[in-house]
Amino acid sequence: MTGDAVTGLEYGIQLPVQSQSTLYTEPWETGAGPADLVAVARAADRAGFAYVACCDHVAIPRRLAGAMSTVWYDPVATLAHLAAVTERVRLLSHVAVVGLRHPLLTAKQYATLDHLSGGRLILGVGAGHVPEEFEALGVDFRQRGALLDETIDALRAALGPEEFPEHHGKAYDFEELGQRPRPAQARVPLWVGGSSPAAVRRAALKGDGWLPQGDPRDRLPAQIDRIRRLRGDNAPLTIGALTEPLYIGTPTWDVGHRTLHGRPEAIAESLGAYGAMGVHQIQVRFRSRTRSELTDQMAAFGAEVALLLPSGRPV
Repeated sequence: MTGDAVTGLEYGIQLPVQSQSTLYTEPWETGAGPADLVAVARAADRAGFAYVACCDHVAIPRRLAGAMSTVWYDPVATLAHLAAVTERVRLLSHVAVVGLRHPLLTAKQYATLDHLSGGRLILGVGAGHVPEEFEALGVDFRQRGALLDETIDALRAALGPEEFPEHHGKAYDFEELGQRPRPAQARVPLWVGGSSPAAVRRAALKGDGWLPQGDPRDRLPAQIDRIRRLRGDNAPLTIGALTEPLYIGTPTWDVGHRTLHGRPEAIAESLGAYGAMGVHQIQVRFRSRTRSELTDQMAAFGAEVALLLPSGRPV
């Protein structure tokens, strides 16, 4: 996303395998690996997905490992690997906990990723929620919001056009330090994740986009209205939404009561309601029992559902 106005609904996907929380992981993912990630990313590329996304956790404390698991691939390494085997699909960190790292380090990694991928990076950022990660890395968890605010400002400078970026703040201070390669994009789009009041405010005031954290449909209009009121100046902002789980066609197995399933026309009509709310991009997730079933669902979505969504422009 370049920051231009967006119309219509684009669609992206959080990759399987790379994060394996019990909240959403399918059983087949536990035995999957790099070849499966590549296959899914290539399927997204073929099916017209706007982006593939990768999460970020450095280390999971034992108290949370049962629910979250300890399988969390590094987003920079993963997205760089997938950049080399795809052609068009964009590469989203959803979300990078950038407060855990010095912004010059983050800028070096993601600028290189953008350079190597020919300008396909979308940098999604968030405050983080696991205190032990912050403690282990020597970062004050209680100050993560304020730290993220400053880190966004520092990243704007460090990912900008200047070879020698400059930032002077409370936590970080740098100048006269050159970094090349520069990003391929003139402005790397920065999407802010989270649905708390602070996260929504941060997205409105500092972001190029908003990545909600599981807001149900009935909550989205109020959140979007608040973002618009805070934004004020009518500057373009890409509004996102996480859809319900999907299954194209009539399932022969239990896909769960929340899953939208059935004919492509019915699914497209249901998803079109997000566009009517003011959403620009939807992140979809498909129920699946195997990698092949997932990639088949993605292909069906691109060929049979996406064409029926409100028309938009590529992210």
